[in-house]
Amino acid sequence: MTEDATFEDGAERPLNLGALDADDLSVISSLAQDAVFPITEMKWAIRQRRFAILLNRFRWEDAAKRTERVQALLSFDTVLEVASQGIDRSDRDTVLSLLSVTFEPTGDGAGHILLTLAGDGVIRLTVEAIEARLKDVTRPYLAPSKSTPKHPD
Repeated sequence: MTEDATFEDGAERPLNLGALDADDLSVISSLAQDAVFPITEMKWAIRQRRFAILLNRFRWEDAAKRTERVQALLSFDTVLEVASQGIDRSDRDTVLSLLSVTFEPTGDGAGHILLTLAGDGVIRLTVEAIEARLKDVTRPYLAPSKSTPKHPD
């Protein structure tokens, strides 16, 4: 027997979401939109086939009430290759802004996950399958800008 969800079930908790298909990935993309991170916070563990970014994401799920960010780990498993374009990886002071996370299938569940960045940069992950996770790892904090990110129409 299942019970209906209650208002209390929606209590504010850290996000811990997984994605196994393109629809799931679009949810993660919407919650990670406008996240910022230093270029030094990207890591590719080749042997584990994992790519991860420690980012500061805007809390879109609570934007109507507050302008908060939270540190979150965005990770991808089954990564075979990582490539980037439009990013100067030698500039250790670069701060990147994530616009979207999308998937381009190449067949049998494999494909490319594209992390599109502000300023025409992109990170392409070649994956055997979509296995992504977005997990908040700190408490929310007031966004330094004290404003909600805006995009031109």
